[in-house]
Amino acid sequence: MKTHPGSKTAVLVALAALVTGCGGSASDTAPAKPSAGHRAGSGSGSDGSSAGTVGFDTVFKTEERFQQALPDPASMAGWTPRNASALIEDDPEPAARCAPSRDWECAKIAHGEANFEAFGEEADFDITAFVDKAGAGEACRKEATWSAKYTKAPGAAVSDVESHAYYRNVGGENGLYVTMCLGTVVAEVTLAGPNSSLDPDTAHSLAQQFVPRIQKAAAAS
Repeated sequence: MKTHPGSKTAVLVALAALVTGCGGSASDTAPAKPSAGHRAGSGSGSDGSSAGTVGFDTVFKTEERFQQALPDPASMAGWTPRNASALIEDDPEPAARCAPSRDWECAKIAHGEANFEAFGEEADFDITAFVDKAGAGEACRKEATWSAKYTKAPGAAVSDVESHAYYRNVGGENGLYVTMCLGTVVAEVTLAGPNSSLDPDTAHSLAQQFVPRIQKAAAAS
């Protein structure tokens, strides 16, 4: 159990099924990594955003929901699983306390991630959940404002989903982030690593196979 400021608590659960080779309920196989690549700072200036058409009211706040939504080894052929977990907030921060200056994740009620590695880089999948679509929408707006200072990655990130992609340098590693607004969650795909080619096509294809998994998890009873 992890303790946060203000006596807030959260329950961290390791999603063992995602890192032991067990297939999920939505095993959409990701394509192999393209050979062409772009280095950080080479973005064309196109953010790839489009009108969001993915809508659902499902609240992601259980281990099972994250396990259904996050990619598993069966859907990530050629990538080696590293870890997966879900962090459920026992006492989430009320949205009213999340001023514009606060981090965009401020009002989250849960967070899940699944990480893989191959090709000299890491592929990380993250889902940050909120109590409703309004909360997720506000988080998306804050995240877009926060990421605007970075170089945009070229190409359309995810068709028919409100999304954008950008490059970011952190701790000596190059990173390429795809952020998507999906109903009550904000989903992210990150490619990073000192030897990474940061190919937008790879990040976008991973994001495109991430979306239907989240949709299927949201539709599950």
